[in-house]
Amino acid sequence: MRARLTYFTLAAVLVVYFVLVGGRGVALIRQGRAITVAFGLAVLALPAIGLWFLWHTTRFARSANRLARELEAEGGLPEDELRRTPSGRIDRDSADAVFTRRKAEAEAEPGNWRTWFRLAVAYHDARDTPRARKAMQRAIALHDGRAPREG
Repeated sequence: MRARLTYFTLAAVLVVYFVLVGGRGVALIRQGRAITVAFGLAVLALPAIGLWFLWHTTRFARSANRLARELEAEGGLPEDELRRTPSGRIDRDSADAVFTRRKAEAEAEPGNWRTWFRLAVAYHDARDTPRARKAMQRAIALHDGRAPREG
């Protein structure tokens, strides 16, 4: 719950920032000189890119949470079987062992979104965020009946 509150707080702060920056861009455009119009358009590009990124990130998180709820209802969420250091961090060798098993499961059933979801969790535990995101995107696409993106 804390992560969700933090996410929405930061998203709200970003939206306020985008509105303020967008206002500056519009003010520059209204001056009507070629250089201020060019700068104004450039300034407006930043909030547009930011809003696009925020929208896609929010949509991704909602889809991943939807899959997690469905898998939890089925009793298929991966168990936390990782060893931890005294400070509470995940033991790297333990994460690698779980990852190897999850990768084999996903390779054995490449069309099963559940195995890709569990592989995404294993990537995350192994601190490989880019691959965790790609595996989760694949799980979402498979779940929704879309062809997963290659690459």
